[in-house]
Amino acid sequence: MSRETKKSEMAEPITIARPDATPPSRGPRLGMRWGLLMARRRRLVLSVWIVVLLGCALSYPTLNARLQAPDFGMDNSESARVDQLAAQHFPQLGVEQDVITFDSPTTTVDAADYRAAIDAAVHKAQAISGVRTVVGPFDGNPAEQISANRHAAFAVVSIDGSAAQRADIAAELQTAMQHTATNTVRVGVTGYSAVQNDLVDVERHDVEKAEAIGIPVALVLLVLALGAVAAAMVPVGVALAGILLAFGVMFLLSSAIGFDSLVVSMATMIGTGVGIDYAMFVVSRFREELTRANVESRADHERIAHAVGIALGTAGRTIVASGLIVMISLCSLVVMRSPVFRGIAIGVATAVLCTLAVALTLLPALLATLGPTINRGGLPERLQPAEVHDPQRSGWARWAHAMMAHPVLFGGLAIAVLVVAAWPITGIRYGIDMSSAAIANEPSGRASAVISHNFSSGLLAPVEVLITGPDDTPMDATGMAAANQFVDRLRHDPRVSTVVPLSLDGRMIVNAIPAVAFDSTPAANLVREIRTEGETLQANGGPQVMVGGISAEFVDISNEITGKLPLVIALVLACSIVFLTIVFRSVVLPIKAIVMNLLATGAALGITVAIFQWGVGETVLDFRSPGFLQVFLPTLVFAVLFGLSMDYEVFLISRMKETWDATGDNRAAVATGLAHTARPITAAAAIMVVVFGSFVTANVLELKQIGLALAVAVAIDALIVRLILVPALMRLFGKWNWWLP
Repeated sequence: MSRETKKSEMAEPITIARPDATPPSRGPRLGMRWGLLMARRRRLVLSVWIVVLLGCALSYPTLNARLQAPDFGMDNSESARVDQLAAQHFPQLGVEQDVITFDSPTTTVDAADYRAAIDAAVHKAQAISGVRTVVGPFDGNPAEQISANRHAAFAVVSIDGSAAQRADIAAELQTAMQHTATNTVRVGVTGYSAVQNDLVDVERHDVEKAEAIGIPVALVLLVLALGAVAAAMVPVGVALAGILLAFGVMFLLSSAIGFDSLVVSMATMIGTGVGIDYAMFVVSRFREELTRANVESRADHERIAHAVGIALGTAGRTIVASGLIVMISLCSLVVMRSPVFRGIAIGVATAVLCTLAVALTLLPALLATLGPTINRGGLPERLQPAEVHDPQRSGWARWAHAMMAHPVLFGGLAIAVLVVAAWPITGIRYGIDMSSAAIANEPSGRASAVISHNFSSGLLAPVEVLITGPDDTPMDATGMAAANQFVDRLRHDPRVSTVVPLSLDGRMIVNAIPAVAFDSTPAANLVREIRTEGETLQANGGPQVMVGGISAEFVDISNEITGKLPLVIALVLACSIVFLTIVFRSVVLPIKAIVMNLLATGAALGITVAIFQWGVGETVLDFRSPGFLQVFLPTLVFAVLFGLSMDYEVFLISRMKETWDATGDNRAAVATGLAHTARPITAAAAIMVVVFGSFVTANVLELKQIGLALAVAVAIDALIVRLILVPALMRLFGKWNWWLP
């Protein structure tokens, strides 16, 4: 094809061909051939997909039942080492201590029916497999385990096993205790695993509520963006099919890999967003090709197949590149030595991969079946998207030329806005909030309220201090004396409510019950200070002190995340720049894209800090700020957002490059690319903002934070980066945009 022919074709991308015209053979050959294959074998493809999706739907309840709480443990951490040694030397204590609560507004523990309820609960708890010991209110220390007004009491239950096994034991405990309650005595179970179990249920409800809000609104936006009801239904259907397939794959993987509620929530959130976006890009290009070829009948199978092939060869190539970038970014999370990050990386990558599989197989077969009927349910003419006959005269092209006329001014203003928005990051604080407010009406939440009102909230997860000789050897008399002095100092710490030491075979384990919540900043500081004092003691020839327990796990994972964040960023940037250089055939464009994405991510996180750490908008968003962000949020948002934002970048730059290759005119390439992509990018961004933003309605704080951060980031990326920064910087770099040695 001559240069003049290419130029003419790019100038008028939407033309009406004669009915007998041969459909144009454009687009990368592999993508087009694949699209033709799917279109011509549409009945077989659709039949296979119906069977596969039916199987996935049937497997979902089982996957749902297998979901467990997020495991914030750390491989080879100090807290993990304490768990290991405690199980070895003090097996009677178990790995976790949960609490059975008793309370009555009318009677006291001295009443016969109250005492009978306690005895029944203790007996049933002891009969459950995995329960090591049960210390009832009258068996241990009544002064500590019975409230001052004698209307409330608690029993300590030690349980064993992995995180998943402890969750099952806690669930069995909760069920058993329901049968021991009486008309006058309420019985409940709380503790880390019990709380996590209820959080799983709340998160599941939050996801369902968010989908019930986000998907209908996204459908309305799709109708407005595409101008037809049938065209809008396809992306929603593709997204739902992708999520269903992801659930089926996760069900198969769940026999070897434990998936938690956070992973499924993230997979649903991101899979829905990218599924709708990817399908919308392909559907838009398919409809454009139908119009170009003047296809009016479903019987014109070959032209429809060619339209599918061209859509897969152009928009399909874009979504494959975008999906690969998302998965590359997510793979960086595996450097974190924590099951929760490995689960998120695997789960979300599975959702994206399944979405791509649906978009590249089911979608083209569906489009080939629908043909021109995809335009049914069209909106009135005045609400239809305008066709871009002359991209250089369109409104978006005029916008691009306006940005390029003063690139320093507009580019500088955009960068200044992003830097100001990112400024709160300088004061970011990290922590882990277990969303206790979200489970206030759940069984563990009510039991936790009994503890916090009558005892110390630290009972839910004591700090475990293990004291031994060097390298886990028994302590001698001198070491034991030093350990007792250490415990005495700990007993007088105002942040510690109760200290329960136990010595055996020259080793000592101390359950220090904090006077503060186990997921609070003071609890984390207590763990750090105990460790510091223990290091000083050991450095002066004393015994070895190690700290474990849930609060210590939170400290360990916080240290891991903050320490590995630079490595995650470096891995994502390095992989992305190599991949984008191959895709764009340019050196400048990948670097520019990475810098812009860093600015957008920083701005989104800055706004998230202002809202969730500073408490701006607490009343509107219905939450109470804990004074920090979830420690995994910045790393997670960076990895996910960096991949998602490349979706728009690849889509926009690829269209610009078509014009550059045809004309060699940088300004025309920018204007034409923006004219063709601004509307679908804006629509796609609006849909993602709605899908992600719907999670702000969640009761669980981490879902609120993730949903808002991603929604804000996508909005910034589409409105400030793509519409202002890209044309301004493309104008400044000129022909160097396309330079490749």
